[in-house]
Amino acid sequence: MSVFFGESHRRLQDEHGTRRLADRLEAHAHDAFEAPERDFIAGATMVFLSTVDGNGQPTVSYKGGPPGFVRITGPSELVLPSYDGNGMFLTLGNLGQNPRIGLLFIDFENPHRLRLHGTAALADDPDLLALYPGADHVVRVSVERIFVNCGRYIHRSRATELSPHLPDADGRQPFPAWKRIDLFEGALPAGDEQKVARTGGTIPLEAYRGEADPG
Repeated sequence: MSVFFGESHRRLQDEHGTRRLADRLEAHAHDAFEAPERDFIAGATMVFLSTVDGNGQPTVSYKGGPPGFVRITGPSELVLPSYDGNGMFLTLGNLGQNPRIGLLFIDFENPHRLRLHGTAALADDPDLLALYPGADHVVRVSVERIFVNCGRYIHRSRATELSPHLPDADGRQPFPAWKRIDLFEGALPAGDEQKVARTGGTIPLEAYRGEADPG
């Protein structure tokens, strides 16, 4: 029995003559990290996460950090932080309803990608949170399938600078300008409302210039 493929996959594979190729690729999927995969993940500065809510609605989110922000903690396990975001908690909320998760690591400088399937949950014990100053939560992923995909359609892009919004060693980070937009006045947590006031108050949407150069 295939873990990856159902009837609809098989129908398309047979239509295009790729069933044997698909089976070969599935046969090379594995459940424990190999040395090159450990090195790739250790150097990653971003990962894309796919989750599904209780109604079956999928979502994909981006997580970024310095090299090493995704840590392999076992033969088939890794952890990653969740920093302050937009307050929707789509990914973490989905995991509370459905623990299934997909991860996609991409190297845009030397086109390569690595995919993981597994289950995930919040793991907010103090020792893990201490690894990530400024993180709201830590996610632990139990990996079931690890496999590589062709990188030929990956556009080259040199990530020469990390985001200036990443928390520093003490967990400090610039206050995001988007929280000052008047659209969100009265909707922010109390602490953020106070920070808006201290940074000059609200701004109209047309005055928002993005987050590339925090003041």
